[in-house]
Amino acid sequence: MNHPNYKRETRYGLPEADQILYNRNYVVGYSYYFRQAKWALEIVDSEESEVERKDHFRSDYRIPERFRADKEVYEGSGYHRGHLVASANKLESEIHNSETFLLSNMSPQKPKFNSGIWKKLEDAVRKLDQQESVFETYVISGPIFYFDKDVIMMGDENEKIKVTLPIPHAFFKSILVEKNTGTINMWSFIIPNKKSSKELDEFLVETSKVEKVSGLLLWETLLGTKMINKKNKISKMWKY
Repeated sequence: MNHPNYKRETRYGLPEADQILYNRNYVVGYSYYFRQAKWALEIVDSEESEVERKDHFRSDYRIPERFRADKEVYEGSGYHRGHLVASANKLESEIHNSETFLLSNMSPQKPKFNSGIWKKLEDAVRKLDQQESVFETYVISGPIFYFDKDVIMMGDENEKIKVTLPIPHAFFKSILVEKNTGTINMWSFIIPNKKSSKELDEFLVETSKVEKVSGLLLWETLLGTKMINKKNKISKMWKY
């Protein structure tokens, strides 16, 4: 159910989470169990701006301390504080950009994943949003854990760390585009949390597969056979 103070980002649904965190231009669904976001939902803003990235990484004190991963868990870990909602997607003002550096918007990512294939996908989504035929671009991103694989805990070697952090095996990104013709397009990706030289279209999957492995219902306000079929098919990669 949407927050009573309706936000545009929630137009096509809001998955479940232990705590919903409403920011100025994006929404996070936080997992107490995983000590990080289950998902982050946004409408992409790809317009050019003079606002500069501030790198203001900081704790999100709306989350109870016993479930909150703070900056020290990342220190010396060898993992990046990986944005779910990209800093470059929020350049309307300094405060909008600054809010993307809340640690509730971060998941541990391998450096060459974060600066490589993940960044490549973020850039491609912004280019998609800039197409004349696109009215609005909705994106939901989050970590994926495979329970048949070992989960590495970040920070468990340091007794001073209050909250350790499990490292995701992969990440998903699901994109829903409203075109100016009134039609809707949908693409979803699952990408392993490691360096990759593959093309983005090699990571395309059915949105229903993302739902299955993440345990989330995506874009659930879209009803009818046509929309169910969109979830169950892989759309061809857009040109960018």
